[in-house]
Amino acid sequence: MLVNPGPRGRSAAVAARALFNRQSLQAYLLITLGATLIALANDLFLIPNKVFSGGVTGLALIINSYTGWPVGTTFFVLNVPLLLAGARWLGGWRFLLRTLYAVVVLSTMIDLLQTVVRPITHEPILYTLYGGLLAGVGTGLIFRTYATTGGSDIVALLLQRYRGIPVSQSLIGFDVGVYALVAVVFGPDKALYALIGSFAESRMVEILQEGLRNTRMIYIVSAQPEALARPIMDTLNRGVTYLNGEGGYTGTPYRVIMAVVRQQEINFVVDLVREIDPQAFVIIGDVRQVMGEGFSALPAPPGGRPARKPRGSADLPTR
Repeated sequence: MLVNPGPRGRSAAVAARALFNRQSLQAYLLITLGATLIALANDLFLIPNKVFSGGVTGLALIINSYTGWPVGTTFFVLNVPLLLAGARWLGGWRFLLRTLYAVVVLSTMIDLLQTVVRPITHEPILYTLYGGLLAGVGTGLIFRTYATTGGSDIVALLLQRYRGIPVSQSLIGFDVGVYALVAVVFGPDKALYALIGSFAESRMVEILQEGLRNTRMIYIVSAQPEALARPIMDTLNRGVTYLNGEGGYTGTPYRVIMAVVRQQEINFVVDLVREIDPQAFVIIGDVRQVMGEGFSALPAPPGGRPARKPRGSADLPTR
């Protein structure tokens, strides 16, 4: 006889399918890879050369220097309260399980690989930069799965969500406190090398999160917008958007051209404006990230939330 599982049973089944599917498996594989890269960065470059990381990892290294406690185990213990905070405010059980898995893998791999690998270089600049870059790659991969490595990463994501502060800036801010402690206890040289490594790591995280910034946003205020827009669309194959503007002093209405182009296409647009309307007003600005047709695809992190089907279409600045 078939038994109806009831609402609670169906909810549990849905939750189980959400936790154990192909996308979740890809996410956990990516977390494993990221955590292993961070552990290698520590064991190959940072820990043997006494380079202190920032955040909780740095605190674990400082404690290890005084007590000899394993870095991985200390890192795990310090992360417990932060994991609970992340589960409460950053994503519920999915965030908690993935971040907990990342912390466990990272803690285990740091202690395990330390008995297997040997440091590659003892040149200060090399081991500092290589360690920071490799750790940044691992951290960026883990961030793409809606998880973190715990520690200051959790606080950084909380600030990004509720205050709009970029993750890379928050990580540097938290690291400064640890580096100040390192400077007092171990000397300014150690703090300086740690700061260099942190900068390299944050830049790599930023690249993996936002991509290389080779795009520019252009605003053109011109009396001949159609004559300028057509070559941009036909020659560069870039879409344009018309914005309605009005001169603040004269009250004259304008059609402002907005377009997103690649860095190597800037000269074409500037020459075009100079040829057609030398009196035009041009604004060129950096763009943190461009997603959509003609640029990078909308990201679909392993195990991430499925993209919603758009309700309608809009005239976008890309083609």
